[in-house]
Amino acid sequence: MENNNILKSSVILGLSFIIGLIIVSYSLIQIKSFDNLLVVTGSSKQLVVSDIAKWNASFSRNAYDYNLNQGYSSMKSDEEIVRNFLKENGISEDEITITPVSMQKNYKYDSDYESPDQYTLTQDVIIESNDIEKISLISKNAQSVIEKGVIFSARAPEYYYSKLSDARIDLLPLAMEDARKRAESISGKKAGPLKSVSMGVVQVLQPNSVDISDYGMYDTSTVEKEIMITVRASFSLR
Repeated sequence: MENNNILKSSVILGLSFIIGLIIVSYSLIQIKSFDNLLVVTGSSKQLVVSDIAKWNASFSRNAYDYNLNQGYSSMKSDEEIVRNFLKENGISEDEITITPVSMQKNYKYDSDYESPDQYTLTQDVIIESNDIEKISLISKNAQSVIEKGVIFSARAPEYYYSKLSDARIDLLPLAMEDARKRAESISGKKAGPLKSVSMGVVQVLQPNSVDISDYGMYDTSTVEKEIMITVRASFSLR
């Protein structure tokens, strides 16, 4: 009986030793594998020129509750002045969107609680065109609308690039090549097969800007833009 127990203990000890060797060998293989794997970030950029311009503006009137009809009539006249201004500056009808009148009741202070209710009537103007220069020029001439008595407020033009998806496809292999070169530069070894890759967000920036965001950036203030993409890639090293 005692001999059987000794035999069992010897077998268990032997199996434990073998299993331990297997685990150690596997760990060494894993360590060697990780030693030959490098994760790097690559990037590529392309300078483009915007092909869409947007210009947002609005005009408004204040009117009391007892003369709202007159307020709406004034808005109609203002809209005609705005449309004529746009057309005189080369904006076609299909490039113009003017929203219906919206009405907002103005806040009353305690001191004038008994005064009539006053409302602000507003219409938004949206211009979208592929003629970048035309939009840039007209946005600088809006003073002529104000001189005709229209309470006109305009924002700076916004510029967009419509072929962003095409640019992303063109930039992806360049970013991959940049990642491979970085891997070889860092390791001093030849980068082998690509093991994994993930693409970061697209950044549309002012030229030479470093103002990037983890969630992506789309600057609309300049006609020229710099598109940048990044990739995170892992390579085996030779």
